[in-house]
Amino acid sequence: MSSEEALARAEKLLEKVEETRRQLEQADDSAQAIEILSQLSELAKEVEAELSRARREAEAEADAGA
Repeated sequence: MSSEEALARAEKLLEKVEETRRQLEQADDSAQAIEILSQLSELAKEVEAELSRARREAEAEADAGA
């Protein structure tokens, strides 16, 4: 996977984060809010992983081009 692909995946995950955040704003009860917060936590971990992957790939691409 190239760094651009990893960044594109991270952007899609960030869109999911935003959508889930909107759901949190509309949550009717605390149990629903807790479930949504759990989803946001998992999405944040996925975004972090993709950004780390993009960074590694960009470094590898830079090393290969040097």
